[in-house]
Amino acid sequence: MDETEQQDRTEEPTERRLSEARDRGEVVRSRDLAGAVVTIGVLLSLVLVTAPLAYGAKALLQVGLVYRPEQLVSDDVMSDALASAVVLGLIVLAVPLLVSTLAAIAGNLAVGGWIFSAEALTPKPERFNPISGLKRLFSLRGVVELGKAFAKFLVVAVITWFLLGYLALRFEAFALEPSAQGIIHALSVIGWSGVALASGLILIAAVDVPWQMFDFKKRMRMTKVELKRENKESDGNPEVRSKIRQLQQEMAKRRMMSDVPKADVVITNPTHFAVALRYDDKKMRAPVVVAKGADLIAAQIRAIAKEHDVITVESPPLARALYRHADIGRPIPTALYVAVAQVLAYVFRLRRALRQGEPLPDAPQPQIDPELLGPRIRRKEHR
Repeated sequence: MDETEQQDRTEEPTERRLSEARDRGEVVRSRDLAGAVVTIGVLLSLVLVTAPLAYGAKALLQVGLVYRPEQLVSDDVMSDALASAVVLGLIVLAVPLLVSTLAAIAGNLAVGGWIFSAEALTPKPERFNPISGLKRLFSLRGVVELGKAFAKFLVVAVITWFLLGYLALRFEAFALEPSAQGIIHALSVIGWSGVALASGLILIAAVDVPWQMFDFKKRMRMTKVELKRENKESDGNPEVRSKIRQLQQEMAKRRMMSDVPKADVVITNPTHFAVALRYDDKKMRAPVVVAKGADLIAAQIRAIAKEHDVITVESPPLARALYRHADIGRPIPTALYVAVAQVLAYVFRLRRALRQGEPLPDAPQPQIDPELLGPRIRRKEHR
């Protein structure tokens, strides 16, 4: 990515772009932090297991250097000795190896987290392009990496200078001690010296981690064109969105029509509006609208109601008010409780009269507030 293209990237990265970058294996990584953690972990393990390590090293030397004539009678003596030396060496180095492995994992997971990407393992021709390599070398990122390398060199050089002065006299004293004791002291001093040396690397890592985060976020930025294209892809083509809305409306209409046979009553205008209501006093605190429609849809609701013997009540003001102020699947507005209660009471009396052969009751004429006959207003619903 050249400087001109980078300057055009002024928009913050979207979640989709960051997710795609992660799929490609592009996350924030700090090699300085990982290296410092591994170095300190290994050196600390050497310090903590100095005595076992010293005696293990002594035993390993004894196995390899002690001459035993009786072993020469076997042709397999060399292979056996080598195998035992390898096993002993692995035992001696088990703790440092385990710690270094765990430290390497922790150091890499500390920034960027766990990720596996097969795409990152795929060879890319641009990685072998010398021109691209030169561009990366002389880019701002390359200059920063060069500066970090020089800073690490200075830190290591200064700490090493002071350590050499401190250790010079110590190693002279170690030469006068018994072998095992001398090895223990030498390993301890070397370990702590290494920890001091590696601690300097932490200073570099403390600067490198924020820089890597800043650089990654900068590389992930998008141009206005990319952001616009991604938003269009995410939201979909307008024609596709329109088709989706149409399908959703058709599905909602089919679901609504399938609920009409479950209604207790259909209130009509009688031709322009139709609203189907259902009420179960054991499950509902108020009647619920299961379907509503105007003109052609109203006619379909009336036809389905007739087919399934759902009682239809003609009440133009109430039908108009319910159509304008009630929502499908929701309780009716509190302002219409009395009017709807009159209709439901009539429906229940009508059913009983039909079952028992009694005279049919008179249809109600609910009184509706004139405000409810106009445009939809804010209302308090019974939830």
